[in-house]
Amino acid sequence: MNSFNFQEGETLLIDKPLNWTSFDVVNKIRGALKKHLDVKKLKVGHAGTLDPLASGLVILCTGKNTKKIEQFMGLDKVYTGTITLGGTTPTYDLESKITEVAVPEFDIETIRKAANTFKGSIDQMPPIYSAKRVKGQKAYELARRGKEVELKPSSIKIHEFEVVKVGPSKRLKNGQDCQFKISCSKGTYIRSVAFDLGEKLECGGFLSELRRTDIGNFSINEALTVEQFLEMLASLPKPVE
Repeated sequence: MNSFNFQEGETLLIDKPLNWTSFDVVNKIRGALKKHLDVKKLKVGHAGTLDPLASGLVILCTGKNTKKIEQFMGLDKVYTGTITLGGTTPTYDLESKITEVAVPEFDIETIRKAANTFKGSIDQMPPIYSAKRVKGQKAYELARRGKEVELKPSSIKIHEFEVVKVGPSKRLKNGQDCQFKISCSKGTYIRSVAFDLGEKLECGGFLSELRRTDIGNFSINEALTVEQFLEMLASLPKPVE
């Protein structure tokens, strides 16, 4: 990473921290690049949103490489994380209040058997707290105003759904935490997978941890944290006019 031409076009791999939006990352990197290059305008975009409560790989494109964003967005993704069984939340994650549903007492093989039913091409109902458009408005904006949200299922594909480990929940007194790895197509909501798994097991489920590790052939192991990128940028020579 010795030679860059950010104005012409670069593809950057960033490890998004928890509690940042993907746009927070774009704004931080764009601001730093504009200052470094001493320019007023610079195209920077991301190739796929990652929820604030998730961490991991985000692809950023600058300059002419922003034309590749749609191509990158179509790539398969790999996620690791934790699904908590025994309760539900309106947002299917920890962004809203947990309601306990039932006491799950499953062995790992029972949960794996349920997870296997999600493999392959399926129709998935997105969460109502999502950026899906409903009559020109984002679904989550309608949901937060208490409006009825009618969404249609999306066709997705889950290549792999591995339940790695099951243990007592860190968040529910009588719950179970399932550590997982999922490989899936574009447009898959892992929050919906968590909710649907809870429905399948009749005990409730929500997503309590999520990390994106791969997008196509791009790996989190190649990514820089925001801080590492800023340090690297500061070490580069200023462009000569």
